[in-house]
Amino acid sequence: MKKAVIRDHHSDILESLTLPELCRFCGVETHWVVELVEYGVLEPHGSNPDRWQFIGTNIVRARKARRLTRDLGLNIAGAAMVLELLEERDRLRHRLARYEPL
Repeated sequence: MKKAVIRDHHSDILESLTLPELCRFCGVETHWVVELVEYGVLEPHGSNPDRWQFIGTNIVRARKARRLTRDLGLNIAGAAMVLELLEERDRLRHRLARYEPL
């Protein structure tokens, strides 16, 4: 595993992961991660699955998607939509905070 610093709201994760490493990290099968890529939830670096590298927000998004599918029973499409909405909410909160300090 190559090292890269990823900052999340809750912790620091120090990883750049290949497809098999990401699968182990999330406790999922390869097809699950491939579906996330197909839905645009993850954007790996590399030309094909054998060369994919997941860094930064991709690892954080994969973990969040896993929790959504496991804990709430969402399918991949549902998890993708929830992640998009959560990120939009965070962007709007950030914009609002610039104008209205808490």
